[in-house]
Amino acid sequence: MSVWHNRLYVYSAAALLFGVWFSLKMTLKNVNWQLLHAKMTTLQCLISFSFYSSFVQGFAHELSEEVKTLGIPAEAIDMKDYDPDDQLADECVSKSVCVFLVATYTDGQPTENAEWFCKWLEEASTDFRYGKTYLKGLRYAVFGLGNSVYVGHYNTVGKNVDKWLWMLSGKRIMTRGEGDCNVVKSRNGSVQADFQAWKVKFVNRLQALARGEKKSCSGNCKTGGSCKNKKKEKQEEEREELIESSSDEEESSPSDEKKSGSVVDVEDLGNIMNSVKKSKVRLPVYSYEALFFPRCSLSFCAGYKLIGSHSGVKLCRWTKSMLRGRGGCYKHTFYGIESHRCMETTPSLACANKCVFCWRHHTNPVGTEWRWKMDPAEKILQDAVEKHQNMIRQFRGVPGVKPERYEEGLSVKHCALSLVGEPIMYPEINAFIRLLHFHRISSFLVTNAQFPQEIRSLVPVTQLYVSVDASTKDSLKKIDRPLFKDFWPRFLGSLRALGEKRQRTVYRLTLVKAWNVEEMQAYSELIALGQPDFIEVKGVTYCGESSASSLTMANVPWHQEVVAFVQQLADMLPQYEIACEHEHSNCLLIAHTKFKVDGEWWTWIDYERFQELAKAHEESGGQQSFSAMDYVAKTPSWALFGAQEQGFDPADTRFQRRNKTKDISGC
Repeated sequence: MSVWHNRLYVYSAAALLFGVWFSLKMTLKNVNWQLLHAKMTTLQCLISFSFYSSFVQGFAHELSEEVKTLGIPAEAIDMKDYDPDDQLADECVSKSVCVFLVATYTDGQPTENAEWFCKWLEEASTDFRYGKTYLKGLRYAVFGLGNSVYVGHYNTVGKNVDKWLWMLSGKRIMTRGEGDCNVVKSRNGSVQADFQAWKVKFVNRLQALARGEKKSCSGNCKTGGSCKNKKKEKQEEEREELIESSSDEEESSPSDEKKSGSVVDVEDLGNIMNSVKKSKVRLPVYSYEALFFPRCSLSFCAGYKLIGSHSGVKLCRWTKSMLRGRGGCYKHTFYGIESHRCMETTPSLACANKCVFCWRHHTNPVGTEWRWKMDPAEKILQDAVEKHQNMIRQFRGVPGVKPERYEEGLSVKHCALSLVGEPIMYPEINAFIRLLHFHRISSFLVTNAQFPQEIRSLVPVTQLYVSVDASTKDSLKKIDRPLFKDFWPRFLGSLRALGEKRQRTVYRLTLVKAWNVEEMQAYSELIALGQPDFIEVKGVTYCGESSASSLTMANVPWHQEVVAFVQQLADMLPQYEIACEHEHSNCLLIAHTKFKVDGEWWTWIDYERFQELAKAHEESGGQQSFSAMDYVAKTPSWALFGAQEQGFDPADTRFQRRNKTKDISGC
């Protein structure tokens, strides 16, 4: 009865509770909507497209407008106006989702406006200086356009872009989409319908990202742990190609190589040689060319181009840098070369050493004598210049490239014979050098100090280097791992032969922390033996993990440590002083005091004067000689040791990558 008498209070309390509940529900709903709206507006969508017809561009703008209706900022941008070197890494730390609409053109190549983007992405994915996590944090989606009539090249560019982004640790937000211009095989009847179907999935996925939902497991777990979707994974593998592998070429048998045409990277030559040895195939002299090189493509992994049977050329990263006004290499600072006009090549891929810091990880051929079918020097130089120019031409229209430097870059002025291998092993090296000078191309030749007789018989070069990687017999064996049993007498003989040269000579010291940085007195004795004009001291460049070397980042000295070593070494050399510095290559130059005239350094080279002297020497049959002091030029103040610029040319603009901890100094 008491409840009945007090029913008014019960009804009032119930109504109050319902009102409070309803108010809280509406408030939370409003807050959630505001949070979702905030996420939507924070999320950004960048749509980059390549095209060979106008409808691809239309796809990009259509997708952009669709995304904007969700309240998410979106922008469609032509790939030729998108600089991956500057902008792609920035997307990793922003809230952006990057969409790449890429078309496959003739023979599986990207369209003209996407050539630079694809070239950069391919090289970055295999370049140790960027590292496997360079694009970690990047969220992306790829839609490729192609025609399945071209069976061997269908959607090749889309597949490659997807793979390269993944190799750099980009995070795919959804499965790659493919549009087929072949209406017979198109999944949805036309390429437009294929795009519309993919667009619906993408928009739904974008909304899910804005709500903070994670992508459901596809069964392709990288961790190797247990997964509920293993059966689904197998079904998917049968239905479409999985891009979740580091390379499409990880596993291939010799028979596969024959079927695939003629593609074999220079990095694989050592592996092929090992397999040949295991199969006990007898190889007569000069058989390497017939065995390997006809199957080599003109495009090497990481940008190498094969020349004939035993030579190679590659575009140095400093050449690319100077084309864009971002600074030159240490040779620009020390000797005044124009890095954008320098060609890096070698007439011999083979080497007589297996150095622990070799940037090719010992995958190039090795040997103590010439065993290859020899290509003529004229052919090597002609092909090297042609391939170098073709690589330069790929920079036409690339964002940031200075037009005047692009035009200059097409005319080779310097040649660095230091790409890989041992250039001096090439039997016609003198003919090759004479050809360089005939075409008014300066010569910078690097040798590993194992061929003293060849050094003595060498014609004058602009600058001759000897790599002095260690100062004692034991440490040289440990670091260079030479193939010659009499490597130490050969090493000392090479230094003596260098001392007999009248033109510019250089010792090249590579410092490896905990390996060769404490042999100061022994280094000074070797310097007294060869009396070089210059001594370059550089911290070792870490080239990534390799089963052929135990080096780690712990072996890379800091620039301050290199400076301290150089200062101690210079104090022990009465006729030498520190002249120049190139901080962003972790490199310093010690020069003989004869190059310091009236208190000013003259380490730069008068290249026109050298060409005149070299021509006179050649025409006189070697009777008219000349010395290093005959073609010197004054060193600018910004290149000197102790200058505020630390060796960076003030005419250019310093560019800092997002991940500054990685060593990307290169050669």
